[in-house]
Amino acid sequence: MKRVFSLSNKNFGGHGTITYSWQKALGNYLATTGADHIIRIYDRHGDLKEEINLPGLCTGLGWDKDGDTLAVINDKNGVVTLWDANTMRTSQLDSGLRDQLTFLLWAKAGPYLAIGTFKGNLMIYNHQTSRKVPILGKHTRRITSGSWSNENLLALASDDNTISISNIEGDTIRQTSVRANPQNVLFSEMKGDERSQMGENTVSVVIGKKTLFLYNLNDPENPIELAFQQRYGNIISYKWYGDGYIMIGFSHGYFVVISTHMKEIGQELFQARNHKDNLTCIAISTSLNKAASCGDNCIKIHDLSDLKEMFAIINMEDERGLDVLNWSDDGQLLAVSTQKGNLHIYLTRLPMLASAHQTRIAHLTSLLEVTIEDNVQQDQPLTIPIDVEPTFIGIGPYHLGCGMNNRAWFYLLGDAGIERLKDREYLGTVNHICLNADYAAVGFEGKVQLHMIEGETAGTTDERETRLFPESSQDDSRVTCHDLTNDFLIYGTDNGGINYFYVEDWNFVNEFRHVVGIRRIFPDLGGTRLVFIDDKSDGFVYNPVNDQVIEIPEFSSTTKGALWENWAGEKGVFITYDDEKIYTYLYCRESTKGPVVEYVGDSKLPYGMVPIMLYNGEITLQTQSGRVQTQILDTHTALYTENIEDMSQEEVKNGLKQSIAIRRFKEAWSFCENLNDMVAWLQLGQAAMQAIEIDYAIRVYREIADVGMVTSLQQVKHLEDKNLLSGYIAMFLGEFNLAQDLFLASSKPLAALEMRRDLLHWDSALQLAKALAPEQIPYISREYAQQLEFTGDYMTALSHYEKGVTREEKDREHDEVCAAGIARMSIRMGDIRRGVSMAMKMPSRILKKECAGILEGMKQWTEAATLYEQGGYYDKAASVYIRGKNWSKVGDLLSHITSPKIHIQYAKAKEADGRYKEAAEAFRNAKDWDSVIRINLDFLQNPEEAVKIVRDTHSIEGAKMVAKFFQKLNDYSSAIQFLVISKCNDEAFQLAQAHNQMETYADIIGPDATPEDYQSIALYFENEKNHFMAGKFFLLSGQYSRALKHFVKCSGENGQAIELAIETVGRANDESLTRMLIDFLMGETDNVPKDAKYLFRLYMALKQYREAGRTAIIIAREEQNAGNYRNAHDVLFSMFKELMQQKIKIPSEMSTNLMILHSYILVKIHVKRGDHIKGARMLIRVANNISKFPSHIVPILTSTVIECHRAGLKNSSFSYAAMLMRPEYRNNIDLKYKKKIEMIVRKPDKTEEEEPLTPCPYCSFQLPETDLTCPECKNSLPYCIITGRHVVKDDMTACPKCDFPAIFSEFIKLLETEESCPMCSEKIIKENIQKVSDVEKYLHPEEGTVE
Repeated sequence: MKRVFSLSNKNFGGHGTITYSWQKALGNYLATTGADHIIRIYDRHGDLKEEINLPGLCTGLGWDKDGDTLAVINDKNGVVTLWDANTMRTSQLDSGLRDQLTFLLWAKAGPYLAIGTFKGNLMIYNHQTSRKVPILGKHTRRITSGSWSNENLLALASDDNTISISNIEGDTIRQTSVRANPQNVLFSEMKGDERSQMGENTVSVVIGKKTLFLYNLNDPENPIELAFQQRYGNIISYKWYGDGYIMIGFSHGYFVVISTHMKEIGQELFQARNHKDNLTCIAISTSLNKAASCGDNCIKIHDLSDLKEMFAIINMEDERGLDVLNWSDDGQLLAVSTQKGNLHIYLTRLPMLASAHQTRIAHLTSLLEVTIEDNVQQDQPLTIPIDVEPTFIGIGPYHLGCGMNNRAWFYLLGDAGIERLKDREYLGTVNHICLNADYAAVGFEGKVQLHMIEGETAGTTDERETRLFPESSQDDSRVTCHDLTNDFLIYGTDNGGINYFYVEDWNFVNEFRHVVGIRRIFPDLGGTRLVFIDDKSDGFVYNPVNDQVIEIPEFSSTTKGALWENWAGEKGVFITYDDEKIYTYLYCRESTKGPVVEYVGDSKLPYGMVPIMLYNGEITLQTQSGRVQTQILDTHTALYTENIEDMSQEEVKNGLKQSIAIRRFKEAWSFCENLNDMVAWLQLGQAAMQAIEIDYAIRVYREIADVGMVTSLQQVKHLEDKNLLSGYIAMFLGEFNLAQDLFLASSKPLAALEMRRDLLHWDSALQLAKALAPEQIPYISREYAQQLEFTGDYMTALSHYEKGVTREEKDREHDEVCAAGIARMSIRMGDIRRGVSMAMKMPSRILKKECAGILEGMKQWTEAATLYEQGGYYDKAASVYIRGKNWSKVGDLLSHITSPKIHIQYAKAKEADGRYKEAAEAFRNAKDWDSVIRINLDFLQNPEEAVKIVRDTHSIEGAKMVAKFFQKLNDYSSAIQFLVISKCNDEAFQLAQAHNQMETYADIIGPDATPEDYQSIALYFENEKNHFMAGKFFLLSGQYSRALKHFVKCSGENGQAIELAIETVGRANDESLTRMLIDFLMGETDNVPKDAKYLFRLYMALKQYREAGRTAIIIAREEQNAGNYRNAHDVLFSMFKELMQQKIKIPSEMSTNLMILHSYILVKIHVKRGDHIKGARMLIRVANNISKFPSHIVPILTSTVIECHRAGLKNSSFSYAAMLMRPEYRNNIDLKYKKKIEMIVRKPDKTEEEEPLTPCPYCSFQLPETDLTCPECKNSLPYCIITGRHVVKDDMTACPKCDFPAIFSEFIKLLETEESCPMCSEKIIKENIQKVSDVEKYLHPEEGTVE
C-alpha cells in the first residue's frame, strides 16, 4: 500500500486526537479538525483547500449523501456551519437550540440533517426546503449516537440509557430502555428466511461496551442481546455488511464475524486476533470488498469473500497508537488517525486507468504517475510524472495522452526520452481518448474530435488538422464510443451506426447501421474485424469488408469489454470479460458454415482486476494497486507446456482439445503424435476440414491411412467455388442439412440432389428434384417406393410406384420394376384382382413368386398357387394347393415336384383314398422307403419289391417289417437275414436257435456284430460239436485259446481250419498257443505232419520273418521239385518283399533261387515275343543250374538246344545236345526233337558270336551282359526283371509296383506287347515308368537292413 500523504499534529494545533470525515460519493475532499478550533479541508492529494474557524471545539462534522455540503457543530453556540463543496463558500444555520450541540448526522436517503443536544433535544433540518423541525425533550440526557435508515427513520442513543426511533417529523415510533450506556447506533436488516417489506428493520447498538443489542422494529417485544467472551475485551467498533453479517472489533485485538440469521445467531463464523495488544477501529469498503482493522502500529486488510486471506498489512514504524480508520466511498483512499494527532492517507485502490497499443501498456501506478511497459518485448518500464490526477489515458505508437475534465496533455515517447507537448482543451468533458502514429481521437459529450497530435495551434487552415464527428450536416445522432487504428477512425452512435473514416483519404469509407444503438466497439489492430456491444447488451463481430455481422454465442449480458489477440499466429482469437470471468472466442473467417464465432471456454477473472492486453493466450491484468500481472487463459494452459512427454494422458487430451478449439494445428499434431490414438487423429482431421484447411486435413488422414478420405479430399481440394467445397466437406463430416444449403448456394446445386439420393433421403431428394431436375422424379419415386415397401408403408409406396412409370421405351426396365411394385402394392392394399392380373401379364418369375408369397400370407390359396404355378415354382404351388385341399391340381403337378414333403402329403392323401399304387409311387418319389415297403407288404402283396428296396436302401425299419412278413410265412432264413439288417441281433439269434438256422445267422451277421454276439454263436456250435464254426466265432469274439482248441480238433487236413488256427495264434501273440500250433503242424499231436506252407504262414503271422524266410526256401524247393515253378517263384518273391519291408537282409540262397526261377519265367516271355537270343541266354542260365529243376531236366535241356540253335549259338547248342545224349536222358527225349538233336551232335558246328559286353554298374568294367558277377570288383550285380541281364547305370528304371530294377528301354519295349510286370505280375501303365536318377538304393539294397 502506498502512502499518498500525511498530516502531522502540527497541522491541527498540537497534540490530541483529531476528527475527520471523507466527502461522500466523490471522495475528493477530506474534512479535518483538531484542538485548534479550525476545520481544514484537504483534497485527495493532501493540498489544503479551505480553512474554517470555529468559535469552540468541534463536536460533530459530516457530509450530506451527495458530498455537496459539509455541516459542522461546536460546543460554544447553537449555530451549524455549512460549507458548499461546489462553490467553496461557507454559510451559517441557526439551530434555535440553546444548549450545547453534541450530535450531527445527515440522512442516507434524503436532504435531512439531525442535530442533537446535551440535554436531549433534537432538531431535524431539511436542507432542500430549509425547514427546521425542533423536538424538545426527545431524550432527557445527552444524545451520543444515531443512525438514519434508508426509509428515513432516525434511531438515537442517549446517556439516559434509552433508544428512540423517530420519523422525519420527529414523531417517536419506538422507544426502549437498555441496562447500560448505549453507543454506536446502526440501522440494518437482519438476515431472515423472508425479505422484510420495510427494508432496514433492525437497530443495533453497543451496550456498556460489552454486549450487542439487536432491536427488531417488527418484533419490539423480543430484542436480542449478544454477549461475547471476556478475553476479547470491550467492543470498540462494529460494522454490518453483506447479507446480515456483522463484523465486530474488540479492544484486545480480536475481530469476530457473526450472522444475524436466527438459525446461526450466537455462532461465530470467523474469529481472528489481528493485533497483539489492542484494536482501536475497524472499517469496511463495500466497493473494494475489503475489511480493515487498526491497532498497535499496523493496519491489516482482509478480503470479505475469504476472511482467512490477508490481503495486505501496513506497518507504521513511526507510530505507536492508532486511532480511527476510514475509507473513502470509492475505496481508493484509506485514512487513519493516531492518538498523537497525526493523519495518514494510503492509496488502497487506484482508478483503473490503462491503455494498450499492441503489446505496449500505459497504466496509472499512482494518482499522479503513469507507467509504460512492454512485457512481451521486455523493454525497461518508463515512468511519467503528471500534474493532475487523470480520468482518461491513451497510448499510441509514439505518444501518450492523458487528462481530466476537458483538458488533455500529450507526451512524445522519443528515443531521447519523454517530451511533454502542448496541452489541449476540448468543448466538453473528455471520456475516452485513442491515439495512432499521428492523430488523436477524443470523445466528449456525444462527439469525437480527430486532430493531429503534433499539429499547429488552433486556427490553422489545413483541413487535415482536425475534424469533429458527427458533422452538423449529418443527423442528430450521438457518438457513444470510438477507436482509432493505424488507418481508420471508427465510431459507433446511439442510433446503431458504425462509421469508418479513412484518415489517409480524409473521408468515410464504410457506414453500417445496426438495429439498436451501439454501446462499445473493439476493433482489431487493422480495424478489419470489430467486436461491438449494443444497447441490448448483445455482442457481435462485424466485418466491414462485406458488412457481415455475427452474433457472439454465450455472450454475458454484463460484459465490460473485449480484447483481440495481438500475437500474429492467432489472428481470430478474442476475449470478452465481465466482473467474474474472461470468455475466449474464435472468429473464423472461413469454415464449412461460413464465417462463424465459436465459444472456446472461460477463465476466472481475479476480483477487482481488469484485462488490458492479450498476447499468445496470456492476458495482462491491471490490479487495484496499480500494478499489472499476467495470467494464462484456461483455454491455452496446455499450450504452455514445454515437454509433452512429462504430461499425463488426460493433460495431453486436454491440450489437443484446446489446440483444436483455437485452431493451433501445429501443436495439435504434436499432441496427436504423443497420444497415438485414432480418435485423436480423427478429431484433428475433422477440425482441419471444418476450417477448410484441406491440405492439412489430407496430411492428417494420410497419417492414419484413411485412403477413402484422402482420395475424397484430393478430388475436391481444387474447387474454387467456396460453397461447393464447403458443401462437400460438410457432407464428409455428416452435416447433411448444412451440405444441402451450401450445394444449393453453389454453382452446382445438383450436388445436393445427388447427396440426398446417395443417403436415401427420398423426401428431400424429391423436393430438390422438383426444383432442380424434374426428369429425375420417376427414378427417385421408384427408389423411394422400394424403401417405403421395405418399411411397410404400402399405400405411399403404391403412390410412388405409380409416379415412377415413364412409358418411355428407353426406360422399359425401369417401368417393369415400377409395374412389379404396383402389382405387389395393389395386392397388399387389397386390390387382389389388379395385382394378380398385372403379375400374370408380366414375364418375371420372381414377381409371380413375390405376389404369390403375399397372397399366401393373406390366405388367398387359389390365387397364390396359380401364380406359383405360372412362375414355375411347382413345389410352392403344390404346397399351397394342398393347403387348399385341391388334390387334383397337386396330382397334375407331381411330375414337376422335387420336395419330398409334398410327395408325402400327396401319398398320405392317396393312401387314405385306398389308391395304394399311386400312394406307393408318391412315397417312392419322396424317398420315404419305409412307407413304400409298408404299402408293398400290407396292401399290394408285393414282398419281392419290399425286399429289393430293403437291400438297396438298408432301411432298418423296412427290414423289420420284411422280417415280420417272412416270419409269418415261416421263411426263417429270410426273416433272420432281415432282422440282422434291422440291427435286431438278439431276436435274430433266438429265431435261428429255435429253428436250427444258426449257420444262416452266422453267415448273415458279418463283421458288424459285437463280441457278445460272436460268443453266443460260438457256444451254440460248441454244443453242436461243430469245431470249425465254434473256433471261427471264438476267434471273432477274441477268445483265442478256445478258438485254437476247436481248430486243432478239426480233421487233420482241413486247410481252412489250419489257416484260421494260424490267424488265431498271430492275433493272440501267445507263446503257449504258438507252441501248441507248431506241434500240431509238425504232426506231434496226431502224427500227421502238415504241409510246410502252413508253417510258413504261421511264421508270417507271428512276424518271425527269418524263420518264414527259411521256410519259404524249403517250400519253394519242394514246389520246384514238384515242377510248380511259378508257385515257387511267387513264394520267394512274396517273402523277398516282406523281408525288404522289414529291412531284414535277404539270404543269398533266396536271392539266387529267385533269380534262377525268374530267368526260367522270362524264357517263355522272350520266346513268345520271338526274341530267341534273349530266350537262349536265359535257358543257358537255367541249364547251368539244371539240378534245381529235377522234374523237367530233359524238357529244359531240349528247349535250350532248340533255342540256342535258333539264336545262332551253335556251340552252346552242341554242348547241351551232347549232354542230352547221355544214357540217363537219351531215352526221355521227345521223339519230335530226338533226330534233330542227334544231328547236332553228329555234325557239330561250334561257331558262336561272342556275347555283347556292357559296363558294370559298380566299376564300369565291360563284361558279358548276362553275367551277374563282376570279375573286376567281385560284386553281385542286380539283374533286369525284363531281360535277365545285369542292369546298366544310365538306362535304369524300376517297376512302380514291386520296385525291382530293370533296363528302362527294355521295359518300354516289353509294355508294347505285355501289360504286366514279369516279377510281380501287376498291371503296369507305360506312363508310370521313369528313369531312376538315384541308383544307389538298388546297387546297395542291404544298407539299413539287419542281419
